[in-house]
Amino acid sequence: MVTQDIDILSRITSDFAGLRDAEKKVAELIFADIDFVSEASIGDIAARADVSDASVTRFARAVGCQNVRDLKLRLARALAAGRRFIQDAGDTDGLGAVYDIATQTLEVNRELMEQADVAGAIELLDGARQILVFGAGGGSTMLAQELQFRLVRLGYAISAYPQSLLPRMVASTLEPDDVVVTLSVSGYTPEIVESAQIARQYGARVVAITANGSPLAETADVVLPVAARETDFIYHPSASRYAVLAAIDVLALELALRHQDRSRDKLRRLKITLDAHRGGDNRQPLGD
Repeated sequence: MVTQDIDILSRITSDFAGLRDAEKKVAELIFADIDFVSEASIGDIAARADVSDASVTRFARAVGCQNVRDLKLRLARALAAGRRFIQDAGDTDGLGAVYDIATQTLEVNRELMEQADVAGAIELLDGARQILVFGAGGGSTMLAQELQFRLVRLGYAISAYPQSLLPRMVASTLEPDDVVVTLSVSGYTPEIVESAQIARQYGARVVAITANGSPLAETADVVLPVAARETDFIYHPSASRYAVLAAIDVLALELALRHQDRSRDKLRRLKITLDAHRGGDNRQPLGD
């Protein structure tokens, strides 16, 4: 069974009240200067915290570490995740941050999309017997369904499979005239990369909305690149969602324009159905 070490800083925080006074001094030193503790010797840590070497060892064991070396290793892992997850963010205009980050993300990704093989992706999607969308995780799960919602109203046979196991299962049933759209901002999510590989083994074509040069990009027939550009302000939800959503809108728009008469008829029928159900003026969104 695979186990995952918990975050050592969270463990120290939760256990702090139950520590001995000397052990609390070690904990306080970690929060004051984690860089020092992650690299210093036991003697140096003890001297800086004004405790004995034995107290440093007891502290390590008290917070679930095998020894001081294990403690330092876990502290190093916490640092490797990024200093922005340890330090305070400072004062930030929340509303301004949301709109500014969205604007910056879209600007960067517009340049990437303008250079991408959008025409190639459209050709594959338009000629597919069926389109399947794979995504895993919070953002990609929602966005896989979003692509389904965008294209089903245009008359395309499309299904979203935003789970870890279902994409693998479905991929093994595909045929050469099927097309899979895979969503992964990093391009390293094992469930999505492996599902794309399985789909390719059975002859299906793969369009990937993902990072250039990633394992998922290397598996795909056509790549629509996205750049995450995450900021140090970790409290802001992942800005990469805006980039993927824009790519989805580009695909939906290009496919709608490719068959304008059919798209207009489908959308009109949808509008009439919705108006009969909910009322309102003729400028309400189409089921959004």
